[in-house]
Amino acid sequence: MRRCCIIYNEPGKDALADELDVLDQVAHIEKYLKDLGISVYRKGITEKFMSEIASLSAEKPDFVFNLVESINNKGELNYFVPALLNLHSIPYSGNPLEAIFLTSNKTICSKMMKNAGINNPSSYLPSQCDRLIPGRKYIVKPIWEDGSLGITSESVFEWNPASEVKIKGLDDSHWFIEDFIDGREFNISVLAGKDGPQVLPPAEIVFVNYADDKPKIIDFKAKWEMDSFEYINTVRQFPGNNLNPILLANLKKAALSCWHLLGLRGYARVDVRTDSSDNVFVIEINGNPCISPDGGFVAATKEAGYHFTEVLQHIIDDLN
Repeated sequence: MRRCCIIYNEPGKDALADELDVLDQVAHIEKYLKDLGISVYRKGITEKFMSEIASLSAEKPDFVFNLVESINNKGELNYFVPALLNLHSIPYSGNPLEAIFLTSNKTICSKMMKNAGINNPSSYLPSQCDRLIPGRKYIVKPIWEDGSLGITSESVFEWNPASEVKIKGLDDSHWFIEDFIDGREFNISVLAGKDGPQVLPPAEIVFVNYADDKPKIIDFKAKWEMDSFEYINTVRQFPGNNLNPILLANLKKAALSCWHLLGLRGYARVDVRTDSSDNVFVIEINGNPCISPDGGFVAATKEAGYHFTEVLQHIIDDLN
């Protein structure tokens, strides 16, 4: 019987919903790995990650299922985990070290996409605010964090002299500013397969009952605060055959281009926005996206007709 250790970021004291979500992922994956006849145990990863990963070498699991999204809730440390797994020659699921680092650092990833001809919004560091155009809308984002951490409705702003107060004190190593694409938003999930990556049915995020002056974005409230207006009125839909065929083809092309550019493996999700002319802009590439039962990736696999054991088998067949 194959033996797997699920590793995950151990939630800290008084952890919020975005951190606690990983425990739902662990339980979900553990159940279906057992259905595949795999022996499973867990290991939470903390600030002692170097010794915790080193101990896996002595435990000798056949492979590790890597769910570590951050360390001490710091996304910029997450790539240390696949680096250490590589060091100890331990096979692991999902994306490799290089892809985790590049997709975590959104400014480097943006430059790579632009150099490869993949359309994405123009971006600027806070120190480059003199390049912003008065009257144009922008969004300020954290460079390293996922799960909408650090993003609120106030993150979207129209640039004018008074806007400088919004970015005052933001450092170039942790924040960036991006052109705001005021249009539709889609999530495109991709799953590894024997014949190459498979693009799953795109999901559209629909913003219901939003006032004209309220930014249509998935901020922290929309993602995690279940009683909030934003959470209740942000709805995932699968447009299927109602989607313009040209737009559908362009969404799939963007997702596959990102997969091949960054050397993605196992599974990933590409988030895009489209403007009024259906031009596609990649706004984020998620290596090892949330794989909880109510998450977007799992919803896409269900829409594609997969049982979750099949999904896990595809991921396991593409181990690093």
